[in-house]
Parts: sequence; structure tokens; C-alpha cells
Amino acid sequence: MNQVSYANIVAAAQALQGVAHRTPVLRSRQADAASGAQLHFKCENFQRAGAFKFRGAYHALSRFDATQRLRGAVAFSSGNHAQAVALAARLLAMPAVIVMPGDAAPAKLEATREYGAEVVLYDRFAEDRAAIAQRLVRERGATLVPPFDHPDVIAGQGTVGKELFEETGPLDYLFVCVGGGGLLAGCALAAAELSPGCKVIGVEPQAGNDAQLSLRSGAIVRIPVPQTIADGAQTTAVGELTFPIMQRLVSDIVTVGDAQLRAQMRFFAERMKIVVEPTGCLAAAAVMNRVVDIRGRRVGVVVSGGNVDVARLGG
Repeated sequence: MNQVSYANIVAAAQALQGVAHRTPVLRSRQADAASGAQLHFKCENFQRAGAFKFRGAYHALSRFDATQRLRGAVAFSSGNHAQAVALAARLLAMPAVIVMPGDAAPAKLEATREYGAEVVLYDRFAEDRAAIAQRLVRERGATLVPPFDHPDVIAGQGTVGKELFEETGPLDYLFVCVGGGGLLAGCALAAAELSPGCKVIGVEPQAGNDAQLSLRSGAIVRIPVPQTIADGAQTTAVGELTFPIMQRLVSDIVTVGDAQLRAQMRFFAERMKIVVEPTGCLAAAAVMNRVVDIRGRRVGVVVSGGNVDVARLGG
């Protein structure tokens, strides 16, 4: 039941049809010139709730049976997954409880509540969010929807890659940000089916290169919570389900620094007139800084989200 295939991504796409946005694929002459390649930006910053996370959350919740829908969903997140589960639950008329840190960005807390979810706050320095979520599951009979390590979530995220290849045709490279690996695993499955010759590259912050260490060592490596502005990639380890897919289908994991992410945010705002959060800039920053030699190649770049604090955008 935990295996994920391209057929699951096709089924997820059907479930998401008319619900999730089919986000645009943008081009930029300046970006092409800077990278020396033909870049195709899949812009999930235009997705509902502001990020790709809505795809996996909605797909997972849509597969609940009648009893599960009555009792609702539980999730833990400080940002995009929280908002995605809250919105998906509202659309599917079911309750949702989200465990969030008390110091989460006020805008993200407010959005999660506005979507109709109950928010349970915790102290990230003294309490275990997963333990709190499990307690809520037991008390309420609800279903836990983890942020990445779930087959329905992975399949939902894979629709990002499916849509991209349907629009662009085969690509030479696909760059995808990686935190827990749900988006990367799903997109790698789509690439293997729709563009078999495409090299899939994951990108994470230099301060939190657990996926890179894991892929190169052949086993999941756990690290302390990384200090980076890419808050969506502050995971300490990839998933038990996502890692085998990465091992099989991902060519490499590369990293970029926070300064490169800030510069990429400015490029998106000034040159392409779009708002992108730091984590959403990971893949693009790797491409624009030529971390991999992609000269003359056709390249897909997943822009994963746009939920950024306005103050940070000015940085």
C-alpha cells in the first residue's frame, strides 16, 4: 500500500481536476541568458494556499472514507502544509486540527485559522509536535496527514511534474527543492514516465543538506534543525517512503546558500514580477548560479511556493 507509481499520480490528477489550479509555466529571457539554458519555471506560487502542498493535502483528504471524514484530519506544520490541510478540509467539509509552533509566522497562523482549522499551539523548543499530533489522533479518532511521507501526498505532489512535462514535452533536466522529499519523489516519478532521459536534481539549503548526505551515503541521515531562511526545507531527515524513490530516480542533490536565495527572490520580483518564498527559490537559485552545467539544455525549474513575509521580501 505504501508503493507509489505514476498511475497513482494520474489518479491524483483526476481527483485534483477543477480543484487545484493548473499553474502556469513561465519563461524569462534574462534567466535564460544568466543560466545559458532554456528554462521553464513551473510556478506553484500561484497554487491555492500559495504552494504545491495543496495538491498532496487535498488528494490525501479526498481519499478518506465516510468515518474518516466525520472525524477529520490532524496535521503538524508551521507553514504551507498547515494551510493546505486547513483549506482542503474546508473544501471537503471535514474538521481539521493543525499543531503549530507558538512562534510561527502570524500570517500563517491567521491563514490556517481563516481556512477553518483548529490550531493547537506548542513550544517548539520544549515539546514534540509529532507526539501532540498522535495524542490528538487517539483522542478524536482523527486521521494523521503527514507533510511528505505518505503515498497519497507524494502522488498529489507528483502532479506538479506531470503538468510541467505535458506542457513542455521532454526536458534534459528538472530541478526541484527538497525538504522531506515528497515533491521531489513525486516529480521524479513523473519524469521517469514522461521524460525518461531527464536528469532530476534536488536542491536544498547548504545549512541543511541531509538529503544530499543521505543520497550519497545510501542511508537516511538525520541532522539538527538547520538555520536557514528556507523554512520549508528545515527538515531534519527525508522520509522512509520518499528516500527509496529518490535513490532510484534522482541523479543528484545540490545545495545553495541563503545569500543566493535572497538574490533569487529579488530576481523573481524585479525581473519576472512574481513573489516567491525562500524555499521556492531553491531550484531556481541552483540553476541561475550554474551549480550544475546546464548550458544549452532544456530545463524545468519547480517554483514551489510564494508564502513569504512582506518584510522579508524587501530584504
